[in-house]
Amino acid sequence: MTVMLLWSVSLRRYPLYRYQRLFKGLFIVAVLAIYLLALLPQDQAPDFHWSDKANHVFAFVVLGLLLRLGFRVSYWQSLLLLIGYGAFIELSQYFTPDRSAELADIGADTIGSFVGLKLYKYLRKVLR
Repeated sequence: MTVMLLWSVSLRRYPLYRYQRLFKGLFIVAVLAIYLLALLPQDQAPDFHWSDKANHVFAFVVLGLLLRLGFRVSYWQSLLLLIGYGAFIELSQYFTPDRSAELADIGADTIGSFVGLKLYKYLRKVLR
């Protein structure tokens, strides 16, 4: 919470649209990195010392926030796009050797997407 407050205070005088290109680039990098990490064999995947569901929630909080900061898409379009991306990852894992697809991961992705999109809504209020 403190980090968010400091970040919002430091960016308060700058409109978010000035950073739209940066957020677009970060979103694309995050999408590619998350997909590659999701398809790595289980023994080669990095261990973040969190639960698997926490990794999913965190990744989709970041994606939700970056998607809304970088692109002009509505809340519902963003939510559906991120849920579809989570389902695509799980479908890819189903066909990848040494990986397993879980329906609960899509639920964790949905929760993370929701939190990231609500965080964007909060930042918009703080930074205006």
